[in-house]
Amino acid sequence: MSLAIFDLDNTLIADDSDYLWGQFLVDNGIVDKDYYESANTKFYDDYKQGNLDMVEFLKFSLQPLADNPVEQLYSWREQFIQEIIKPLMLKSAEELIAKHKARGDTLMVITATNRFVTEPIVNLYGIEHLLATTPEFVDGRYTGGFSGIPCFREGKVKTLEAWLQQSNNTLKGSWFYSDSHNDLPLLQRVDYPVAVDPDEKLEQFAKSSNWPIITLRDGICPGHHFK
Repeated sequence: MSLAIFDLDNTLIADDSDYLWGQFLVDNGIVDKDYYESANTKFYDDYKQGNLDMVEFLKFSLQPLADNPVEQLYSWREQFIQEIIKPLMLKSAEELIAKHKARGDTLMVITATNRFVTEPIVNLYGIEHLLATTPEFVDGRYTGGFSGIPCFREGKVKTLEAWLQQSNNTLKGSWFYSDSHNDLPLLQRVDYPVAVDPDEKLEQFAKSSNWPIITLRDGICPGHHFK
């Protein structure tokens, strides 16, 4: 039994749930349109360029959780999942997940996007384990802060290492599927790194490292990459 780890945004779904959640808040008049849309786009551009200040982004992105009652947040999230996320789920991703399950692998999603947004998405894919940035929750409300360390870049490695220690798992025979050069610290730690519809920086690195480069967006399940 090996660990099969998946990034979420632009890997298992065909867009970025963190950015889309922000746009959903804008489109539904939940946040100030001009300020929030501009800031959301800038942070997303910084992420793609590898320059994201994750702590500053979390102050921005988690504030709407603090500004609204939990029951209302859950209602908005359900609408977001139904209207925005479900159409972005990928059949080839489901098939790849099924192949790993058939092998008896332990499946995990590890993502920088906060757990409030990602947990229901990961549940839709039937993946048991989720490591994500965790919004702080105190006395029945979100505070706008976060608990622990952000699950981003090297933080993904640290978060995973803590989970491995607690669960008595190892990275022997492990896989990690990701689209982003921001995930290179973790991609370089697993036995079988796979670039999935990669950004330009990751594609170049994967080619130079002879890593598999696959797509989950063309309807072809990349089962031939299994070893």
